[in-house]
Amino acid sequence: ARLIGHFQFGDDDSSASSDDNLPYPKPLTRASFLTPDFDPTVFLSTLHNRHQTLEDLRAELRTRSQDLNKELLDLVNENYQEFLSLGSSLKGGDEKVEEVRLGLLGFRREVEGLKSKVDGRRKEVEELVEERKRIMESVRVGRRLLEIERNIGDLEGRLMLASTSPQKAEVNEDGLVLSESEEESDEEPESNGIGIARLRRHMEQYMYIKDSVERTGPEHPFLVKQEERVLRLKQTALLDLNSALKQAVSGGENMRGDVLKLLGIYKQMGKASEAMQVLRDSKR
Repeated sequence: ARLIGHFQFGDDDSSASSDDNLPYPKPLTRASFLTPDFDPTVFLSTLHNRHQTLEDLRAELRTRSQDLNKELLDLVNENYQEFLSLGSSLKGGDEKVEEVRLGLLGFRREVEGLKSKVDGRRKEVEELVEERKRIMESVRVGRRLLEIERNIGDLEGRLMLASTSPQKAEVNEDGLVLSESEEESDEEPESNGIGIARLRRHMEQYMYIKDSVERTGPEHPFLVKQEERVLRLKQTALLDLNSALKQAVSGGENMRGDVLKLLGIYKQMGKASEAMQVLRDSKR
């Protein structure tokens, strides 16, 4: 019997020892609930290795919840006076908020007034800039018109269409002012005195006048009044060319070079067809 009792006591000791070696679950830590992205479902899924029944887990969570409620209540009790003073300090806040609101409304009105003034000044500046552009364009047009009128008068004088028109003076390499007659005297002598250089100069000046009129706008009232003068310049320059071409053709082979130069002047004026007509008339 004592032997049996000895073995029975031995069995109880081994059973207690085996119970002490069981993997008891560790208590849930507060840090597990403080993560910014805490998700209850994810948290519960991490507890599958706790060797704990669902009822024990529920009891532990209830205990944790009760502890948190108790801590919250203790915190309120400890800071009760501060909570009361906070409520009393907030009294009269509506008046202060109203003062701030009125101040902001006044500031807003001032900003809107300044904005309207800035917009008005901006429009005024834009109008002044546009007016300045118009004035500058008018000045440029006026200068071009004066230049065109001066060139027309000069060419009229060279073609002897207006006895009162001044002769255009030019400066030679020595800085001396030359009239057209003096200028021609410095040129290389040409056969039979046709004056091809003079005719080319007249043509170039006429073409410059024509291009200036096109650039400025032939519909300008001043240029409309000059159309008759420009047409007379063109006709006179062509008459001089026709006479020179007839003279060169009548000179035969010795003046073939002059004929070619005169044909080049016709081509620059865009009057090659008229040159052909003069050649045909000369052969009759």
